[in-house]
Amino acid sequence: MSKAGKDRNRARQIVEQQKARERRRKVTLWTSIGVVFLLIAAGLVGYAMSSSQQNADAGKLVVPAAAVDGGTAFAVGSGPVAVDLYEDFMCPVCRVFEAQSSATLRGLAAKNEITLRYHPVAILDHASEGTQYSSRAAGASAAAAQGGKFVEYHDVLYANQPQENTPGLTDDKLIELGRTVGLTDPTFADAVKNKTYVPWATKNTETFSARGYTGTPTIVVAGKQVTGANNSLPTTADITKAIDAAKG
Repeated sequence: MSKAGKDRNRARQIVEQQKARERRRKVTLWTSIGVVFLLIAAGLVGYAMSSSQQNADAGKLVVPAAAVDGGTAFAVGSGPVAVDLYEDFMCPVCRVFEAQSSATLRGLAAKNEITLRYHPVAILDHASEGTQYSSRAAGASAAAAQGGKFVEYHDVLYANQPQENTPGLTDDKLIELGRTVGLTDPTFADAVKNKTYVPWATKNTETFSARGYTGTPTIVVAGKQVTGANNSLPTTADITKAIDAAKG
């Protein structure tokens, strides 16, 4: 074979080798891309599963162990007459009621003449510009009850009650108020941040409605709703009269 022929053969071999290398490079490239896509897909599936689990956990009903009356209320005292108060922490009339009648009812509970049962409900979520303040506050009060500070936290929430049609207090503020009444355990802050008891607040509100009640505050003595004249807010005298009647 002539030198020219040998050179042509050598050139063809080089070209074939280059083509072969290019084919291997493409196979390697697409294999790598495929692996990357598989990893991404696996990651997305994992993320989706994790997110679904987190969403499921966030919506899980957790009933506070401290709750009574079928897990709907927090009790003060252990007297023979049950006095049930259904309240929304954004309800201005509830705050008026507390200022008017709380001292008397707490006094009766302290003497074990009544069992005072607080039912936090959330009927005014629509009045907090989308922040669900009523539900968040009710849930925070449940976390406070778990920490043994329901009454103290209940009172500090009313002392710092936001106006209707405002965003209400932030979660950070709810946690800060908890610290002022001794709720310094991280468990309380975690429950507020994670909205652990918000589904419970929702369930409580559904129970409130199922029991036939429509507004807050609703005051029930020995199973009978107490109202003032023309279905107005009952006075302290109205409530104590109903309590006396229930004693027999």
